[in-house]
Amino acid sequence: MEILINKIIDKSQMQKAWDIRRVVFVIEQECPEELEWEFEEESTHYLASLNGNPVGTARWRRTEKGFKLERFAVLKEARNSGVGSSLVKHLLNELSDQTEKKYLHAQLAAAPLYAKYGFKPEGENFWEAGIEHVKMSI
Repeated sequence: MEILINKIIDKSQMQKAWDIRRVVFVIEQECPEELEWEFEEESTHYLASLNGNPVGTARWRRTEKGFKLERFAVLKEARNSGVGSSLVKHLLNELSDQTEKKYLHAQLAAAPLYAKYGFKPEGENFWEAGIEHVKMSI
């Protein structure tokens, strides 16, 4: 299995990432679509492919609190294949020379994945888009 992570540099790659996010967040998880498309322009986006097929995406953006990693999405057929881990590792590597805090809002089911890479829970759990989350940071 070959997993490749690439920074998105053109509209066709961005469309593939949006399609993945629409399937995972809007259709599967029933998140409100209007919330899904916030902060697109100010974010740096990545596309993950498994054996040449686009199956995952994630992004980061700089905020007043540091670097927020977000919108980690992997298509159902590619879950448990290492794509999610590869995305987390890649984004952390991309930001490795940054000394500012790195944080994310993890869905509770995904929190163990982020914990493997040093993220620690912060504060109380909260609800976002109808799904329970926990803030985690490094």
